[in-house]
Amino acid sequence: MELYLVMLDREGMRSTRSIEILCLVLAALVLVWSRALVTKGWPVLALVGTFTVAIVVFRAPIFPRGSRIKLTIECWSMVLFITGVMWFTGKNSSPLLNLYLLPIILSALTLGRVTTLLQIAVIGLCHLLLAAATPDMDVLSLTYASRAVGQLAPFLLVAYLATTLSADITEARERIENLAQTDALTELFNQRMFNEVLQSTHSASEGGKGVYSLLLIDMDKLGDINDAHGHEAGNGALKLVAQALQRSIRTSDTAARIGGDEFAVLLPGASPEVAEAVIKRVRHNVYKTTLDVRSRMIRCSVSVGVANYPKDGRDIRDMRSLADRQMYRDKELRRAPSVAA
Repeated sequence: MELYLVMLDREGMRSTRSIEILCLVLAALVLVWSRALVTKGWPVLALVGTFTVAIVVFRAPIFPRGSRIKLTIECWSMVLFITGVMWFTGKNSSPLLNLYLLPIILSALTLGRVTTLLQIAVIGLCHLLLAAATPDMDVLSLTYASRAVGQLAPFLLVAYLATTLSADITEARERIENLAQTDALTELFNQRMFNEVLQSTHSASEGGKGVYSLLLIDMDKLGDINDAHGHEAGNGALKLVAQALQRSIRTSDTAARIGGDEFAVLLPGASPEVAEAVIKRVRHNVYKTTLDVRSRMIRCSVSVGVANYPKDGRDIRDMRSLADRQMYRDKELRRAPSVAA
């Protein structure tokens, strides 16, 4: 749900404002038609004026965009405003009872199920207090109980449907974001996301503020595995290499698949010595991981190139070019273990 709140952009804020204005306009129309403005002038004007000022304040840059606190205050202010208007327009007989649906839907879509249920409970209490203040209304009678259930039950149904819809939308949004950021086969970051992380780390390290190391890794003889055992085995080998990379790095580091058999690792704050230690760990973890294909054990290996900032360069393109050259030099000089037949 927090993710959903963060993603409330200008359109989301405009929708919230529209709900508040709709609530204000409908309430004002009923107040005029019921002649409450004439018979109860100043209290009604004070109520409408306070809510109008609140709407204006909510639009001011007091709260961060999509702030949960702001949305909570807005929802509860609407509940109080609607209750006040109902007090002046017939209490429980007011035609504005269903106006409670506006804050309920807003709460269900943005604040979650618990807050929405609490809001419905408060609305139920307001319904009871309005009934108690209504002449000839016995709040302990079966007549009132059946009426209250009939009026409040739809609120629960709407809240349940809206919160379920919100949860489904949030889950779908997270899945879409995850697909846009990760490689479907290995579940590592994809090249686009890795480039963003690299650029961010580089910017933070410029001006002598930090160091980092960039590893470019190429899986050896993936084509031989595909030819000898099929692409399914090749995909399995890529997954094993990705898992080995994850076991070799810290949680603060970033691993990504940037091509068919190519990977990249970013080590923020890593000195050249730390980078060399990680390279040894990567080689070891990849080599000790074997792929079982039809009772045949396939042992994998990788070629690795490294570039250290700022020792080896201060430009991202130069860093990547150096790491790439070192990777291919490593591939040429090292004798990769042969692939099991």
